[in-house]
Amino acid sequence: MRVVILGSGVIGVTLAYYLAADGHEVEVVDRQSGPALETSFGNAGEVSPGYSSPWAGPGLPLKAIKWLTMAHAPLVVRWTRMTPDMALWGLRLLRNCTHGRYEVNKGRMVRLAEYSRDCLIALRQRTGIQYDQRMQGTLQLFRTQEQMDHIHGDTEVLDRYGVPYEVLDPIGCIAVEPALARVRDKVVGGLRLPGDETGDCFKFTTELAEIAKTLGVTFTYGRSILSIEQAGGRISGVVTDAGRITGDAYVVALGSYSPRFLKPLGLSLPVYPVKGYSLTVPITAPEGAPESTVMDETFKVAVTRLGDRIRVGGTAELTGFDLSLDAERRETLEHVVSDLFPDGGDAKAASFWCGLRPMTPDGTPVLGATRYPNLHLSTGHGTLGWTMAAGTGRVMADLISGRRPEIDMEGLTLARYG
Repeated sequence: MRVVILGSGVIGVTLAYYLAADGHEVEVVDRQSGPALETSFGNAGEVSPGYSSPWAGPGLPLKAIKWLTMAHAPLVVRWTRMTPDMALWGLRLLRNCTHGRYEVNKGRMVRLAEYSRDCLIALRQRTGIQYDQRMQGTLQLFRTQEQMDHIHGDTEVLDRYGVPYEVLDPIGCIAVEPALARVRDKVVGGLRLPGDETGDCFKFTTELAEIAKTLGVTFTYGRSILSIEQAGGRISGVVTDAGRITGDAYVVALGSYSPRFLKPLGLSLPVYPVKGYSLTVPITAPEGAPESTVMDETFKVAVTRLGDRIRVGGTAELTGFDLSLDAERRETLEHVVSDLFPDGGDAKAASFWCGLRPMTPDGTPVLGATRYPNLHLSTGHGTLGWTMAAGTGRVMADLISGRRPEIDMEGLTLARYG
């Protein structure tokens, strides 16, 4: 079967690899000059199945009000850029802020993310791929007792899915992240997820694209997608600025841009771009840098060691498709890394980046079939595209090949939106 994949981020490239390994003819189309040059380029570096949680939770509305008044706010809403799509997405997000929906959504996300971590391990063993990976877990760091007191809902879900974790006091946090001894007074405790990993998503995606080429995958770069055509209830081709591309099956893996290509086909996909930022900081003192990932619960910022660099990723900005770099967001990231790891790296020498996370209102990606039998979706992963990429690729390759996936697809498809 000839499969055309739209999008060469980590989701599209990983799927291309699995499809080619299954014997399909695959072409990946992207407007950029190479793979992983948009949202997959500078993310936080976490492969965090244990930390997979939807934004929408019981405490979100009150937290959001508090965040909007913080100097280093995790959430920024550009009210002057409010559109009907943003407003509708926000209302759907609020509908998911109940205990019941949070547990359902988190369970769906953990199911895919845990499977994805297992797929990544198998892929790494099969290919020998290298991407500054570490297997030393994630530490969710709490600065207040109130944060410690509210972890029970998360640990109940982790228990249900058999995800290992450790609740740590300050001494325990320092044992796994020795550099935190320098800021002992700022640490109340933490939730450690030892099964989590870290790695450079850009390195992974570019290396895997090269491996996929050896399996016969064609990468067509520098070609803008204009529209997806349909005829007789099936997709008949993709129109680009350099002509039409056709195949037997098509996959939309265009992240935040997916809805604009699906809407003319009568498909409503509630994915909205949530802008995130990152710093890549050169390490100046290895003993003062993190060993793995430390997620600062107060500021919702992740600090991750990637080889000889520290990646600092976080903040959420609702501002449409704007990709300008905001100096205040850089100040937030610099504040967190300098506050927790003051001796680890030179934040002033860091490179600054932003990207658009494709978020659904319930946090769960949208995978699988549409009403067009040869059109498939693989988008809406939000902040967890890197975490869920390998599992998504394996599941989608199974579906397209006519096999039953190894995990339950309930709640992971477009069907949950009616």
